[in-house]
Amino acid sequence: MFARPTAARTPVALGGRTWFRRVAALWRSSLQFRTVGITVVLSGLAILLVGVYMSVSIGNDLFQSRLNQVLLESNRATTAAQGILDSSDAADRVQVQALLGSARTLITATSSSRLIAVLRVPGQEASSVIPQDSSTFGESTDVISPELREAVRANSGEQFWQSVTLSNDDGQDYPGIVVGSQISVPVAGGYELYIGYSLQEAEGTLLFVQRTLLIAAVALMLLIGAVTWIVVRFVVTPIRVAAETSQRLASGDLAVRIPEKGEDVIATLARSFNGMADSLQSQIKKLADLSEVQQRFVSDVSHELRTPLTTIRLAGSVLYDQRASFPPATERTAELLHTQVERFELLLGDLLEISRYDAGSVQVEAEPTNLVHLAEDAIDSMRSLAESKGTELRLVAPGGHLNAEVDPRRIRRILHNLIGNAIEHGEGKPVVVSVDSNATAVALSVRDFGLGMTDADVAHVFDRFWRADPSRQRTIGGTGLGLAISLEDATVHGGWLQVWSSPGDGSCFRLTLPRRSRDTLTDSPLPLTPDEGLVGEMPPGLLLDGKTTEGTNV
Repeated sequence: MFARPTAARTPVALGGRTWFRRVAALWRSSLQFRTVGITVVLSGLAILLVGVYMSVSIGNDLFQSRLNQVLLESNRATTAAQGILDSSDAADRVQVQALLGSARTLITATSSSRLIAVLRVPGQEASSVIPQDSSTFGESTDVISPELREAVRANSGEQFWQSVTLSNDDGQDYPGIVVGSQISVPVAGGYELYIGYSLQEAEGTLLFVQRTLLIAAVALMLLIGAVTWIVVRFVVTPIRVAAETSQRLASGDLAVRIPEKGEDVIATLARSFNGMADSLQSQIKKLADLSEVQQRFVSDVSHELRTPLTTIRLAGSVLYDQRASFPPATERTAELLHTQVERFELLLGDLLEISRYDAGSVQVEAEPTNLVHLAEDAIDSMRSLAESKGTELRLVAPGGHLNAEVDPRRIRRILHNLIGNAIEHGEGKPVVVSVDSNATAVALSVRDFGLGMTDADVAHVFDRFWRADPSRQRTIGGTGLGLAISLEDATVHGGWLQVWSSPGDGSCFRLTLPRRSRDTLTDSPLPLTPDEGLVGEMPPGLLLDGKTTEGTNV
């Protein structure tokens, strides 16, 4: 058996689709093209309606004029023929036949029509002198409808007409009119007289008028399109210049301006836009100067505080080491001093780091790093804190982890912040650290099952110095800048730091990083919400740093 060949896509079809897409793109992007197109289409509809109305009106006028002429000629021919018939004394068949032939000749000459039919009215007595019916309609005799014949028979002395389709000797059809009336033939009785008239001349005139209207309509639409294109171009060009200038202004070119010409509305728009740009440039410069001053102030203050802080820390360490020899109140004071000095030192370090990000002077020292090893180190360093809070730390590593090009110091800092916050707000419940990867990304999530946060809290969780519960006492000495710095660390790697949280169900922070610095993230190997997968669960049989585990705690 042979398979039926499938239809191939022809270049014409592909070219048609490409052309359509180009026109659609031009329609969306070009105001000038869209305006001209709408104007031409609406003008074309208006011209079409006017053309149809004119064509119908002219056609009706031509038909009515021809009809009046036909009825007049037919009446004149019928009257002339009846006059000949009435003045004759024919008595035999030959004389009657000759008389009827003379009447037909007169009808033809008077009506200027060669289509004549003379049919005896049915129901009369038979006679040997009665001539036979005659017709020059040829094959078009059937155009004389029974309704027309019935009307002619029933109303002697009146004319009746009907629009018909006639045929010539070549078999071509053309419109026409048949007019019927009765005549009285001596000895033979009443006959039906039908005269056919052609409307070919009127049809030709109408076709000529329609072609003229069509050519005029096409020419008028092209003229309207050209005029609209020129007019719209004068209007759209300043708008296009304003759009391009605003785009350059939005991209950071604050010195760009719109040329000001004339005194019209466009010139007024240009002056207003330029004034707005001047004001915006001035305000941005002021804000930039203020931001630079603030950044310099934070950096300078942080640097300047390091020297006295070092002295205070040394003195506090001496007092802290000798606290056992102090009275209880003094011992407690030495402990508080030591704790707050350490927190103050952490705060200064975080402020310096934030100021570097604000100044754009952060450099990433990337090197091939395994996130599983970083997670193990972070968990080991936080173990004592977790045990003091009664928190169980778990590491879930399904496997397939290749090295990623990251700055280990910054990623380690993110892990410490996330795990520390999970312990702080986990209410003593387990904290699960998960690591996974795919071809282009590596991901790490920290899941706790503690208090959780509302949607309003989640919206501010990465804000500087923000706390979900200001009345809650901080037990691990955080500075309020940890998550803000973590977000900056993730962003500088081209990664994501995302959060999901629900009151009473805990929170999940997910860090996703590109495996190589040139890669672009499209998805994450780890789920973020419980709806996406078993976040925080550790089924038996998973790989823990290359070793099979049955849910063992780390």
